[in-house]
Amino acid sequence: QMEDPIQLKEEGNKYFQASDYEKALQSYTQAIKLNKDKALQAVLYRNRAACFLKKEEYAKAASDASRAIDINALDIKALYRRSQALEKLGKLDQAFKDAQKCATLEPRNKNFQETLRRLGANIQERVNARGTLRIQFSTDSRVQKMFEILLDENSDKEKREKAANNLIVLGREEAGAERIFRNNGVNLLLQLIETKNPELILAAVRTLSGMCTGHKARATAILHYLGIDSICMWMSVDNEEISLAVCNLLQTITDCLLGQGKEEHHGKEEALVLDTKKDLRMITMRLLDMLVSKKVSGQGRDRALNLLNKNIPRKDLKDHDNSRSIFVIDNGLKKILKVVGQIPEMPDCLPLTENTQLTASVLLNKLYDDLRCDPERDNYRLICEEYIKSKIDPQDMDKTLHAVQIVSGVLQGPFDLGNKLLGMKGVMEMMVALCGSEREIDQLVAVEALIHASTKLSRATFIITNGVTLLKEIYKKTKNEKIKIRALVGLCKLGSAGGTDYGLRQFAEGSTEKLAKQCRKWLCNTSIDARTRKWAVEGLSYLTLDADVKDDFVEDEPALKAMFDLAKASNKTILYSVASALVNCTNSYDTKELVPELVQLAKFSKQHVPEEHPKDKKDFVVKRVKRLLKAGVVSALACMVKADSAILTDQSKELIARVFLALCEDPKDRGTIVAQGGGKALIPLAVEGTDVGKIKASHALAKIAAISNPDIAFPGERVYEVVRPLVSLLNTERDGLQNYEALLGLTNFSGRSDKLRLKIVKEKALADIENYMFENHDQLRQAATECMCNLVVNKEVQERFVADGNDRLKLVVLLCGEDDEKVQIAAAGALAVLTAAQKKLCSKMTQVTTQWLEILQRLCLHDNMELQHRGLVIAFNLISADKELAKKLVESELLEILTYVGKQEQHPKKQHIISVARDCLTKCMDYELIKPLSQA
Repeated sequence: QMEDPIQLKEEGNKYFQASDYEKALQSYTQAIKLNKDKALQAVLYRNRAACFLKKEEYAKAASDASRAIDINALDIKALYRRSQALEKLGKLDQAFKDAQKCATLEPRNKNFQETLRRLGANIQERVNARGTLRIQFSTDSRVQKMFEILLDENSDKEKREKAANNLIVLGREEAGAERIFRNNGVNLLLQLIETKNPELILAAVRTLSGMCTGHKARATAILHYLGIDSICMWMSVDNEEISLAVCNLLQTITDCLLGQGKEEHHGKEEALVLDTKKDLRMITMRLLDMLVSKKVSGQGRDRALNLLNKNIPRKDLKDHDNSRSIFVIDNGLKKILKVVGQIPEMPDCLPLTENTQLTASVLLNKLYDDLRCDPERDNYRLICEEYIKSKIDPQDMDKTLHAVQIVSGVLQGPFDLGNKLLGMKGVMEMMVALCGSEREIDQLVAVEALIHASTKLSRATFIITNGVTLLKEIYKKTKNEKIKIRALVGLCKLGSAGGTDYGLRQFAEGSTEKLAKQCRKWLCNTSIDARTRKWAVEGLSYLTLDADVKDDFVEDEPALKAMFDLAKASNKTILYSVASALVNCTNSYDTKELVPELVQLAKFSKQHVPEEHPKDKKDFVVKRVKRLLKAGVVSALACMVKADSAILTDQSKELIARVFLALCEDPKDRGTIVAQGGGKALIPLAVEGTDVGKIKASHALAKIAAISNPDIAFPGERVYEVVRPLVSLLNTERDGLQNYEALLGLTNFSGRSDKLRLKIVKEKALADIENYMFENHDQLRQAATECMCNLVVNKEVQERFVADGNDRLKLVVLLCGEDDEKVQIAAAGALAVLTAAQKKLCSKMTQVTTQWLEILQRLCLHDNMELQHRGLVIAFNLISADKELAKKLVESELLEILTYVGKQEQHPKKQHIISVARDCLTKCMDYELIKPLSQA
């Protein structure tokens, strides 16, 4: 049997060309099982979908094509194959959407155009045919029909799956959910789960989730009918989709019990719901039991940890009730510690994923942070100390190893507690002693523990004194790559923790490039497990502080690709390490500006003055950014942002935001960033995280919003989510560039639709924009005025100008008289819109400043045709608003100006200007303020 997925793909292609679809199917299926490359995986699913189409297994074809599209949303072949499959399944509207995407990507493809025409005609025909039979598609009849199909064991498999999927939709509608519930539907859905058919199981679980959403009584009844043991058993299966769907079901039930669901359905059913605390505790106990059960898959354990992470600690620390956390600590802390104490290399290890132990450490941290007083924290610490002591046995090294691993796991969780556990008698000495053991497993666990301990600064001195020599010896002597990688990272981290490069310098003697090359070699070695390769990334996250190392790294495309692939796996540590390495490569970290006077003083006193490395200069940074973009850094970052909140920490979010900002520096690259999902990825980074991270992400969004078409960069409702981050940059604490680019972004948005203008007003941006219109800085004043020019189209903004007791109109009039042409154009545009929309503002304009007439006359005679046109429009608005006002203008020099402009010969470029001037004169004649030339 071949084990190379590429060869298997080629073999499948040959079978397919020979019309041997069964063998082609087998080759592609085998390749999918062996393959780890996402791009190749998309091709394999796409090819297998083609086989299923030929075999007329359309549901499977659609499923495989969808999997390919999940990896690459622009895979045109997968989109077309899914369209073909959906058409055969009768899902014409969905098939039409896929065909439409294909035609958008390749507009000249006649095949796609023909498919669109055919599907459009078929959809219309079906709509017409159904017009007289709509009664058959009422909720009741649809549910009944689906029940009949699902109950009939002889019904077509495809029809059963289709009916089950339609139930999901009905389960989300209140009428449909109630109908299913009252017609023995829960029992039927349970039977579907027991069929062991993955498609039917998923449909049943998702239908149950829909039925529970926002309905406490129904959710409680379904929980008791199914039984928490059964739900946890389904969540324990080694099938990611099913495990996740059951997890979502349990989360929906929990939300209802906690009163966090959308309680829209009130009535007599609510009276049936008793105190929910008992049910919540029952769920919590079963989840804790799952953590230590060998029958539970690694994915199932992760789901249990995620549910505990999400539902146990308080959402708001102002809420004084932390009873759920106290309950878990008293009844389950030791079970969580058992998970963090697992050693994957040992035979008795529980089934784990790469994220399990880190997620458990996060839970330990959240529980500790949720405690309200010292006695509660002391109880937590005592339980941990007692558990660790029970594992320390000089006669049983394996048991002792678990104790060290627990300390290592806690060190990745609550900071203060980890420090205290390191201070337990004999713990530090035991860790150092294990480094000198002959057993590789001892060295592996001890080195990891030393690495995590080195971040606790109060203990770092002890470790540097005792650990550096041991780590150097381990690195040089061991032949085990897993240990060698960790030893190197330990040396890097020890130097960092000590505030010096002591460990690394002592070991490497300046040869950081050599060590970085070794890390890249490990990173690219796919025969090494991912858990070990992530340590190579962590090593690079330290080594890339060296300018030569970062420059070599971005030139190594295979190493970059390998790092991005690991990042997409969304492991907590790998996310932070990848983000750190990218921050170093893009120089997006904060740097202190050297004061020239102090530099001269230091040189005079013969002190060392740090100098910028040549490869840290702008030209080299720009080249590295271009290389990263070419290597696909944006898609990797977009995947990292989608990681679970338990994995993506606020610190990681800040680092990712820094990288995005560096990538957005060149306007030419922003289109690429948007196309690869960067715009979408930045929105959550601008809303949640550290203050610095949110500012950096908001600034990156402003750079994109300033020059991009909002409909493309932020399609649909997403554009409204970008407004708040942009408004947050209109702050005197932000720097001028952030203010300027935020104003440009808001100007772009405010020119798109009134709904967007209203959103900007609701975010209270108007006052800030007005403040920047007073700025001495020309570009800021111009950007703010242009933004206001777009905003005044909105009626609510106009009413603020009309209101008494403000100088808004005066400011706009005076800006029309500025020397800066761009400011004048924007202000005149705003004034033209305001005077056209609100007649009150026409008379008010003459009262706000004595200079109004002089400014208007200068506008109407301006050399800039755009400015002249706007001035004449303002004059026309004033004349049209009121006869007395028109008389005042006629009595001034403005009449001569209008006459001069109106008499000019016809010219294509000036026609619009001449027309407005003549309209002004015509209006004055209508008022009988002036006479036609022939009567004069």
